[in-house]
Amino acid sequence: MGWALAAVAVVAGYFGYGWPGVLLAFTVIVFWLLMQFSRAVRTMKQAAKRPLGTVESAVMMHSKLHAGMRLPDILKLSASLGRRIGEGSEPETFAWRDNGGDEVVVELQGGTLTAWRLQRAETVS
Repeated sequence: MGWALAAVAVVAGYFGYGWPGVLLAFTVIVFWLLMQFSRAVRTMKQAAKRPLGTVESAVMMHSKLHAGMRLPDILKLSASLGRRIGEGSEPETFAWRDNGGDEVVVELQGGTLTAWRLQRAETVS
């Protein structure tokens, strides 16, 4: 979708203003790409500061997940990189655990959230 909009901007720039319009469209596209890259780097830096696969509250994270979320959105939500479960398998599976032992397991197909589940810690009475 984004690349289609970029192509439309280049064509509209050409028909509206000629080559200066094309140059303006390319400038806006490059600026947009730099903003996206900066956002991704900021999210990864923030997630790398916390221990791998930890989250403040697995229950709260589970309640905020929804189908179609992208991995950067999940990393922003958890503020931590997930612990990978099952190497090289599709769907990709990651887990986050809180201090109480509850764990959220998410499955990503093509970088998009398709399934998730909450595994509660067993309480000993």
